[in-house]
Amino acid sequence: MMQKSTQELKTGWSMKQADDISDECWLPVKKVPSQVHIDLIANKKIPDPFVNANELAVQWIAEKDWVYRTKFTATSREGTTTDLVFLGLDTFATVTLNGITVLESDNMHTSYRVRISEFLRSGQENELQIVFQSALLRGRELVHQHPEHVFHARQTESSRIPVRKAQYNWGWDWGPILMTAGPWRPVVLEQYTVRIDDVWTQYEVSADNKTCSGNLYARVGGCAQEGDTVVLSLFDEDKMVFEQKCHIGPDRLVKAAFQLDSPSLWYPHGYGSQSRYQLSADLIRGDTKLDGKIKLIGFRRCQLVQEKDEFGKSFYFRINSVDIFAGGSCWIPADSYLAQVSKDRYLDWMKLMVESNQVMIRVWGGGIYEDDAFMEACDMLGILVWHDFAFVCASYPAYTSFLESVEEEVRQNIRRLRSHPSLVIWAGNNEDYQVQERYKLEYNQDETDPESWRQSTFPARYIYEHLLPKWVQEEDPSIIYHPGSPWGDGKHTTDPTVGDIHQWNIWHGQMSRYQDSAELVGRFVSEFGMEAYPHVESLRRVITDTQQQHTGSMMMDFRNKAGDHERRLMTYVAENFIVPSDLASFTHITQVLQAETMRYAYKAWRRSWGRPGARGCGGVLVWQLNDCWPTMSWAIVDYYLVKKPAFYAISRALRPLDVGISRTCPVWTSGHADPMSTNSCEFDLWIASSCQEVVEVEVKVKFISIRTGNLVSETINITTLANPNSTTEILENQCVKVFTTCHSVDYENLDAFIIHAELYIGGLVVATDTAWPQPFKYLSFSNRNVRVETSSSRDEITVWADLPVKGFVFEEREGLKLSDNGFDLVPREKKTITVGGKGATTAELSWTYVGAGPRHLGRDLKL
Repeated sequence: MMQKSTQELKTGWSMKQADDISDECWLPVKKVPSQVHIDLIANKKIPDPFVNANELAVQWIAEKDWVYRTKFTATSREGTTTDLVFLGLDTFATVTLNGITVLESDNMHTSYRVRISEFLRSGQENELQIVFQSALLRGRELVHQHPEHVFHARQTESSRIPVRKAQYNWGWDWGPILMTAGPWRPVVLEQYTVRIDDVWTQYEVSADNKTCSGNLYARVGGCAQEGDTVVLSLFDEDKMVFEQKCHIGPDRLVKAAFQLDSPSLWYPHGYGSQSRYQLSADLIRGDTKLDGKIKLIGFRRCQLVQEKDEFGKSFYFRINSVDIFAGGSCWIPADSYLAQVSKDRYLDWMKLMVESNQVMIRVWGGGIYEDDAFMEACDMLGILVWHDFAFVCASYPAYTSFLESVEEEVRQNIRRLRSHPSLVIWAGNNEDYQVQERYKLEYNQDETDPESWRQSTFPARYIYEHLLPKWVQEEDPSIIYHPGSPWGDGKHTTDPTVGDIHQWNIWHGQMSRYQDSAELVGRFVSEFGMEAYPHVESLRRVITDTQQQHTGSMMMDFRNKAGDHERRLMTYVAENFIVPSDLASFTHITQVLQAETMRYAYKAWRRSWGRPGARGCGGVLVWQLNDCWPTMSWAIVDYYLVKKPAFYAISRALRPLDVGISRTCPVWTSGHADPMSTNSCEFDLWIASSCQEVVEVEVKVKFISIRTGNLVSETINITTLANPNSTTEILENQCVKVFTTCHSVDYENLDAFIIHAELYIGGLVVATDTAWPQPFKYLSFSNRNVRVETSSSRDEITVWADLPVKGFVFEEREGLKLSDNGFDLVPREKKTITVGGKGATTAELSWTYVGAGPRHLGRDLKL
């Protein structure tokens, strides 16, 4: 009888190309988890695929098989079981121990436990070898083996569809084609007499939040004996609040009913504390503890409110009786090589969510079931998680072996993630119902027989509307399930009255003006976005030839993977800005473009949050928070965690109390438009609040000439109450009475002005907003007289100007931390920025603003 012991097989590995029989074919592996590209780069066998066009030079890797091997020593004892646990193998793997095949796997998302007691050479070296077959070639074979199904793929090639592997490895419109292989999660040697496989809870928080009751569970593996017991305990910090000794049932399940009075509940950040309890299970035989498992869990009451209302049918989240406007981001895998993403890096990413006032992250279905470290960070920091199942932009098959693999994958990952209070919803897929619409696959909402769905030209409906909800109900009955994203009661996926929508008429689709965001709202906008370049230093790290460091170069075009990116980005740039030619200026303009899109969209759609009983829009999730490699994309933070100005625009729009202005914006690009009408005098003013109490506020609205910096109308002063967790409309269809006319047939005398609002609490400014006449390319930004000063302690920068300034941006770099960036300036009001991080120690910090002109670009601030 022995306590369970674990040994992670982290070091001592080597790898090689399977068909390489040369004398020096085996290459050292620094550590496992790893993937092929990581090890080939480390051994200088390939150039870094992230740099220049090296991605093209490593495509051969995808068509090869690869071998990893290691040796370990273990001693077997009577009554003891020895297992190898593979937490993740990427993807088609054959595992041998001492030359004997012990496992064949075909699913990257699944873990495997293999009993090796009978194959173990006790006290001697044992050789473990894993052969990884080409997922690219196996995928193509599977497509040919299933002619009964048409493998429609909206992104990259169809060979990805039958393969249970992170789909973005085949490339996406923001990421490279890098087909990884290898032991991408830990390999662990376990020895035990009996073990605890899992511990979890199913519970319900009462409607008044005063009690939490349910069951604690544990599942036992190995050879349990009569008389073995499991002690289930709950601790609130150091205080034990529940304990029960339980006998093990015939199904190896342990169960204990519990009830907590006045429980400490878990809330998203900004709404309450992130209270968690320690749940433990100890397996006891006689007086000996043979195994134990501990989890941190949180209790919360989560509802997805879908009720008929004046707008159609609502779609918003309610946590512990509090309605939550889910402002946040979509998340793609953190790296093209997932094995190198550390726990600290996940934490750093999630800290950015809190820093920018975002409360929800949506894990996109083309990556992985996210890492435990990712979920732990969300639990700790109070970030709600929307998690897609791993199906994306395709028509997936429903043949038996595929469904069997998917079932194991899904059940395992629900079990792994179900104890995280941050996880509030599973969605069946990403955009697969749009594939059904695009290719006119069979979908009859009135047909209710699941078997008929499986036999249709859209057999994946059988997965999303029959199997997944069934498995979710069986494994985690309290979690919310939504058939897809976007999806709304089986209606067209673009229907704005129901469910969630992906609003891609900005950038894709109709290429609508971002200024018209208010007209593009849905009940929940789970995707939208605008591309921007990362800061110049990030680009220069991966485009190393100075001759290629300009817009439109071969290397710049190669790095941007979005379809039609040149015409789409240039259309938005040229419609709104004077098009600059140098890289730094063009980078800046794309960043201001993206930030403006965020401002218009988040403010307009948060305004539609409305009031209780009339929640027009329940949330906004930008596509996307992050990048998996250094590139220009829709990300608001680049691969190196360097923030773009859009990050700060979102942070401002999601403040607990925010003020918003919308200004009428006539079209200037139609054939007979009046370009001088864009200096509009009509506007709306509102306050958006996530505060749970009424707040007395003062609002000041100024109308300031862009040319002179003088007021062109009387300042408006309003004292009012901001309604709790609601939008408070202050002014609607208000017309500015300017000292001179808003419009002029003489453009030289047109006195364009900004509308600037300031929100005060107790005499302190807590939020501002500035509405500019559109487009910016019609405005003159000469003679701004911008001044930038550094404090003596070198941790603050103060910026001010004589005239209104648009899009003031410090050029950021890795490690630099700024309290704000990408902001506007109004005359004679100083803006102070705090500076920190390792990037702050460098001597120079460049800055610019819209219309600065070449003489200002690259001006350096000495720190």
